[in-house]
Amino acid sequence: MPKTSLSILSKLTLEQALGNVQEKFRTRLIKEYRDIKKRYSRALFVADYDTAGLSTGKFVETVLRFIQYHLTGSYVPFGKHISNFPDECRKLIQLPNSISNESLRVIIPRSLAFLYTLRGKRGIGHVGGDVEANAIDVAIIVRVCDWIMCELIRIFHNLSLEEAQSIVDALSSRNLPDVWEIAGKKRVLRTDLNAKQKTLLLAYTDLESGVLVEDLFSWVEYSNLAMFKKKVLNPLHDGKLIEYDKESEAVFLSPLGVHEVETKIIRQELIK
Repeated sequence: MPKTSLSILSKLTLEQALGNVQEKFRTRLIKEYRDIKKRYSRALFVADYDTAGLSTGKFVETVLRFIQYHLTGSYVPFGKHISNFPDECRKLIQLPNSISNESLRVIIPRSLAFLYTLRGKRGIGHVGGDVEANAIDVAIIVRVCDWIMCELIRIFHNLSLEEAQSIVDALSSRNLPDVWEIAGKKRVLRTDLNAKQKTLLLAYTDLESGVLVEDLFSWVEYSNLAMFKKKVLNPLHDGKLIEYDKESEAVFLSPLGVHEVETKIIRQELIK
């Protein structure tokens, strides 16, 4: 593909990033992946982790069918039950080394088998699981699903590693229950944080690309831009919690800022 700036690549939609995946698989993959992320965001508010895992089964079965089709030319039809999911994964792993790349043939199928087992044995989406699902189980499921989507983007968008990483970073951005993204804006939902803490939390949602000052000012809903820079950004910069680049008018969270968010701002019960 033509050389494109990383800033543009990072804004690709999932539909564009997976454009080389056949539509019958792409549409399902994106719908089910988005459903996982939506349910997970809700679960962090209400601790309903079983519900958060319900979309996992459809997602892993769709990924399996797509890889079956891509590697062998045939797949278990949609609507037909996959009677032995781990066995279908093993069949892919046992294909000759000359078929496709190792990620599609071995690593992703093993990841799918792990997700399927965790979902079935930890009480996620099934009655009578051995152990009640909890936040750690679902967080692992979501992150592995993130990784699978990132791998599919890397392989099927024909990108260099650097270009693929730009999309991966955007796709894998932190999903925080305290931050709500709506209509291109972000809002901090907690009322107990001051403007500096809100700024740090919002910058935490985009560590790699940074956040424009104009966006932060709007998202924090500060009354005056000049005072926002003077009272909020400059002190945070002086304290080494952020890098306030006045030339580009962008803010980047420093390692100290990350530590501040993770130890003092994010609700501790969510990471215990």
